[in-house]
Amino acid sequence: MPDGGRHENLRERRIAACRAASRSLARLGFLGTLRERLALLDAAGDVHDLDERSDIYGDGVVEALEEKVATLLGTEAAAFFPTGTMAQQVALRCWAGRTGSPTVALHGLSHPEVHERNAFSQVSGLRPVTVTAEPRLPTAAEIRDFDEPFGALMLELPLREAGFVLPSWEELTEVVEAARERDAVVHFDGARLWESTVHFGRSLEEIAGLADSVYVSLYKSLDGLGGAVLAGPRGLVGEAKAWRHRYGGQLFQAFPDALSALIGLDRELPRLPEYVAHARVVAEALRDGFAAAGVPWARVHPEVPHTHDFQVWLPYDADVAAEAAVRTVEETGTALFANSWNPRGPGLACTEVYVRAPGLEWTAEDVRTAVAAFVRRLIPGA
Repeated sequence: MPDGGRHENLRERRIAACRAASRSLARLGFLGTLRERLALLDAAGDVHDLDERSDIYGDGVVEALEEKVATLLGTEAAAFFPTGTMAQQVALRCWAGRTGSPTVALHGLSHPEVHERNAFSQVSGLRPVTVTAEPRLPTAAEIRDFDEPFGALMLELPLREAGFVLPSWEELTEVVEAARERDAVVHFDGARLWESTVHFGRSLEEIAGLADSVYVSLYKSLDGLGGAVLAGPRGLVGEAKAWRHRYGGQLFQAFPDALSALIGLDRELPRLPEYVAHARVVAEALRDGFAAAGVPWARVHPEVPHTHDFQVWLPYDADVAAEAAVRTVEETGTALFANSWNPRGPGLACTEVYVRAPGLEWTAEDVRTAVAAFVRRLIPGA
């Protein structure tokens, strides 16, 4: 079977096995059936008046969501967008008009650079420049010493591709100050900003208050059906809504996304600190489990997770690790590694581990036992 077909087959096996698993660290809503996803809205009456007229072109429940997010982030206003890709292009386009510079400084591993097909330059007339490609956020020195001018600095918090990593609060404030010294605005790609409060030891309002504008996702950690919100000064948000229309993001009705987001803010947001705390328990148990199982080298990154998501690295080909992970779920009913394994060099593989409400039921011993079961399928004769 060609590689593409084999990988697709493995992906389908993985999803089916994880859906059928009796135990999992996380059950991601977007992998559910249509019936399961629609059932999410059963709780809509708890967060909004369902006898209110439905939204049309962004009023009603969409406005209620925008006001809720603006309040949580402490900004003057907020605008709903169907995708984060659109929200951030619009935000940075608006800032470019204000600063007079289309140049956006960002990290080489940031979402627009890795996952958006050069959308900044191809669609929005922006010019992205890479400050660093190191697996960490940019430093203040790198911002101060960057060798060309830029109008905006975009920071992804946390930086997913580097391991869902965050700087310290002091480092973040210094980076923001360095950008201000260069007369640049600061935009936070906060797709996963919701869960950053534990690491920073600050409220959402304090974190968002460092930036000139912030984007947050409504589905990544909140388990909503989709959508994003751009938050910032009232004038910027007003202009962003005009560009939202031009970009095709002025949806006729968006109540499913808006209601599911309000449910997520009500249900999931208060629990995120608990997930982050337990992710640290899981991470330590994974390290202990691999050491006890005799794996020659294994890495949990960060060693102490910054959020409820983190990476695991193993010295095996990605296909080998992926097959062992799927077989473990199929044969034991326990989904320890439910995500794909990606190659990071010859004989080196990496996966992402997510901890959500189901993971709170796992003890450290449960994790170590699951690691042993995985290693028996990873290493013949283990």
